[in-house]
Amino acid sequence: MPKQIKLKIMKKILVFTVLCFVTVAIFAQNPLGKGEMQLNAGLGLGSFGKPVYLGLEYGIHEDISLAADVSYQSKNYDYAKQSAIGASVKANYHFNRILKIDKKWDFYAGLGINYYKFNTKFSGSNTNYSFDYDSGFGFDAQVGGRYFFTESFGLNLEYGGGSNLSGGRLGITYKF
Repeated sequence: MPKQIKLKIMKKILVFTVLCFVTVAIFAQNPLGKGEMQLNAGLGLGSFGKPVYLGLEYGIHEDISLAADVSYQSKNYDYAKQSAIGASVKANYHFNRILKIDKKWDFYAGLGINYYKFNTKFSGSNTNYSFDYDSGFGFDAQVGGRYFFTESFGLNLEYGGGSNLSGGRLGITYKF
C-alpha cells in the first residue's frame, strides 16, 4: 500500500481519537452532577495478540460514565506479523449505588463504538508484502470491575466483545 494512503489512514485514526477525547471533554461540562475523571491503562487478555490500552473516563452522573481509549496489539506468526491500532468511545452504567456496594469496589457494564486499523506484513525467503485494512465502525459491550486500594489508585478487570475484537483487560486505574 502506498505511503500516502497509510498517512491518510493514520490521520483518520488520529482525528477519530481526538474527537473521542473532545467528546469526553464536552460531556465533562454537562451540569448533570459532579463527576470524577480517571485514567485507565493496562494489558489485554485477548484473542488477538498482546494488547496494551490507555483510556480516560469521566462520570457524567453518579451512575453513568463516558470513556475514550486507544489500544495497540500485535501478533507474530511464522511468516507474518499482524497488528491493530484501535480507538473506542464507551458509556458505562455503574451498579454501586443501586446495589449498595462498598466504595472500594466499582462494578459496571456498558456499550461502545470502536474503530480498528489492521496491518499485516508477510515476510519470507521470496516474500515481502504488506497490506492494511480498516474495521469500519463496530459496536461492543463490556462488563467490568475495579478495586481501589486507596481513594485514587486501583486495579481494573474488564471483559468485552463485539463486532471487531473481543477479549479482556487487566490494568490500573488512577482517579484525578
